[in-house]
Amino acid sequence: MSQVTRAAGESPSAAAPDRNLALELVRVTEAAAMAAARWIGRGDKESADQAAVDAMRFMLDTVSMDGVVVIGEGEKDKAPMLFNGERVGSGTGPEVDVAVDPLEGTRLTALGQPNAIAVIALAERGTMFFPGAALYMDKIACGPEAADAIDIDASPTENVTLVAEAKGVSPREISIVVLERDRHEDLIAELRAAGAKVLLIRDGDVAPAIAAAQSGTGVDLLMGIGGTPEGVIAAAAIKCSGGALQGKLWPRNDEERQALVDGGYDIDRVLTTDDLVAGEDVFVAATGVTTGALLRGVQYTRGGAATDSIVMRSRSGTVRRIEARHALEKLSQISGLEYR
Repeated sequence: MSQVTRAAGESPSAAAPDRNLALELVRVTEAAAMAAARWIGRGDKESADQAAVDAMRFMLDTVSMDGVVVIGEGEKDKAPMLFNGERVGSGTGPEVDVAVDPLEGTRLTALGQPNAIAVIALAERGTMFFPGAALYMDKIACGPEAADAIDIDASPTENVTLVAEAKGVSPREISIVVLERDRHEDLIAELRAAGAKVLLIRDGDVAPAIAAAQSGTGVDLLMGIGGTPEGVIAAAAIKCSGGALQGKLWPRNDEERQALVDGGYDIDRVLTTDDLVAGEDVFVAATGVTTGALLRGVQYTRGGAATDSIVMRSRSGTVRRIEARHALEKLSQISGLEYR
């Protein structure tokens, strides 16, 4: 199957969706989150991920769109569904690029730890950045107050100072989420020396990136090297809600670097939110699997479940929180999926 993707510098060409697709997409992420939540704390991340993929794929066919997966489960997941280039949706309606992460935080779910979510983003066909061989990128993300202050080419200390000034607070009041990885030892040390609070996470940097762009989450910045596909999804959310994300591709070795160069990618280029998602009609939905800074996790009730979701649309700038209660027996009868 051919793949419809866009590398940096290519011009988008797509028909604009004429309604808020995010309100349809939330049913997709709710289904994925409830399916994954059965596996919270059970130590089996593969089963949790497969359950989320199955539920998301099933529900996607009910959405009125002609979608092509640009950011999918990917090569490293060896996924049989929701792979790059797969067509999803009813086949009618707007032509869109689709970025999915049915379970962002598989290990978090398996270990019962915070910040696992199910998330999906859409934009007009041909407007999402395709990362090619780049599985990782260096990122910095923030909310609207500091959008003009951050600079991925500046030092961590400079960024802490600039963001604190933009927010009118002391650097000691700036909270920064960083993935807990050996590669971040120097970054963490410098951020702490600059006076910032460093909030370390095991996995899953989409939710913290979105949280950094929202008020009242306790997160001011996301910094460090994480997944490139996750960077595209986070950029879609930030484009909807305001704020900024900057990234630079981070090849892991000479072979990956050469593959990117051969593919026409500029490794030194700073990728902005608009570079990663060029569309003007962007839609994002996310549902919590385990409770974190952004969303509450799935809560089971007698015969049902409660979910907490966020849905966003870029054209209107509308961000909605949706709390839903689900009758699991009825959902299972309708869908044929097991939610508990």
